[in-house]
Amino acid sequence: MIFRSSQHPDAAAPFHLTDHSTTINHFVPSTLSMPPWARHSLRVLVPLSIASRILSRSSVAPSSFPSSPSFRKMTSLSTDPKLWDGSDETSFYSSDHPGYTLESDSTTYVGGWHAHRKVWKEAHVSKGDAADGASSPPTLCWIKEEVMPMITKFDYSTMPIGRPPRILVLYGSLRPTSFSRKSAYEFARLLDLLGCDVRVYNPKGLPVRDPDLENELKVLELRALTLWSDGHMWVSPEMHGTITGTFKNQIDWIPLNTGSVRPTQGRTCCVAQVNGGSQSFNAVNALRLLARWMRMPCCTNQSSVAKAWKEFDDYGRMKPSDFRDRVVDVAEEFAKFTAVMAPYKDSLTDRYSERKETLEKGRLLTQAEKEASNEKAKTIQESRKG
Repeated sequence: MIFRSSQHPDAAAPFHLTDHSTTINHFVPSTLSMPPWARHSLRVLVPLSIASRILSRSSVAPSSFPSSPSFRKMTSLSTDPKLWDGSDETSFYSSDHPGYTLESDSTTYVGGWHAHRKVWKEAHVSKGDAADGASSPPTLCWIKEEVMPMITKFDYSTMPIGRPPRILVLYGSLRPTSFSRKSAYEFARLLDLLGCDVRVYNPKGLPVRDPDLENELKVLELRALTLWSDGHMWVSPEMHGTITGTFKNQIDWIPLNTGSVRPTQGRTCCVAQVNGGSQSFNAVNALRLLARWMRMPCCTNQSSVAKAWKEFDDYGRMKPSDFRDRVVDVAEEFAKFTAVMAPYKDSLTDRYSERKETLEKGRLLTQAEKEASNEKAKTIQESRKG
């Protein structure tokens, strides 16, 4: 028996950490040493061909992934809009999509949806710093070793959703060693363990909101990922008492509607923040306000990590603390919440006013079309009076 979240074939092999600067942590746990009750709670249906392929591969050479066919395919097609705009839904929704890489494209910054599975040492830590107090390279994953035996999750195959929940993870910083990114990656790893299909969006390369740039690859990718998702995991730093511009820019690029399509309506949302100082909830409150405005039901639980610089080791992993336990709580609840809500999204957002408008107009109108229609009706009414 083996746990498998929906993941790219070239990133599916479990192995032991060796070279911490280049190694990849896949979070595909073994259940052989687990008690029977834990194995039962993690029962997931996996095709035999996939399980055999994963179990037969015990290690991955640091250079094997960049030389894989899928990585070469991404590199050669990274500038093809059709690959990233979701117009080919079958391809974009497939676990074979070349976006399931460990690093974004070095030029366009698309892809890298599984960046959370790569473990690296912070570039700014010098040898002197490392000798004085930096932690040693991790040999065990706390999620696999500590959380996995006690995690509770649904068997999605027996539920109305019938598949792993699709989760889009957004974070609010461009800094390579940012704590919001580290926190987002920990959430992504936990959601992987919970059986979700996780894609992490890299905000680098996303232009400042400008209607003239709607065909930029990073914009197309973000919007397509939003439509692909069942739920969003949002993690932002708190800056000047609110969320960062980097995070808000991502939200600004997601339209509330495109004609009759509502990209966010009914999709679930979960919010978290990191703080450089004492604990605060300004950012998560701002995120909840955004979610409500975007018609996204928000998970009741949330995470706010105070003095984040003290809560992560030099390799981006959370240290044992109540904050870390809360992150697990939030991820666990969010996965269940999304699995329950996703199948009924359309029913829950089926509104009388919109049905009426569709019946009268043939479709849902944009706000501009509504204004034009109202002005036209007003002009006709006034002309009749005259």
